[in-house]
Amino acid sequence: MKTRPSTIVSCLAALFCLSLASGHPEHSTPVSSELAMESLLHSPLAGADHLEVFMSKVSIPPHSQLPKHWHPGEEFVYIVSGAVTLVHDGKDEVAFAAGDAGMVPLKQIHTARTGAEGVELIVFRVHEKGQPQRVLVENQ
Repeated sequence: MKTRPSTIVSCLAALFCLSLASGHPEHSTPVSSELAMESLLHSPLAGADHLEVFMSKVSIPPHSQLPKHWHPGEEFVYIVSGAVTLVHDGKDEVAFAAGDAGMVPLKQIHTARTGAEGVELIVFRVHEKGQPQRVLVENQ
């Protein structure tokens, strides 16, 4: 599959707060001195012209909490190293460690929090073409 050059729409201090319009596999986007997101793939989904796929490698530094947000599609995560806690609005927190996989349902408001070791993960998203990858939620 062919990747496209990256365009940063919004530079925010978190994995789920970046808005990349497309991928560029050899480019890492530092958001702070330690947080980075590398876009691995951005492609239309064959057989479903209204959908697109994003895959990213993300490093979140220790003791970080991301702003609340939601996605206009489903998000799937694989933890490469470290640990992270996923916090869904109205649901129990879920802790993930290296080797774990999880998902965030369509339009589910959530955040992620790291502990002493931080986390490196692979994120895979599927959503309607033209929609932002994530939408920030004002403090409630």
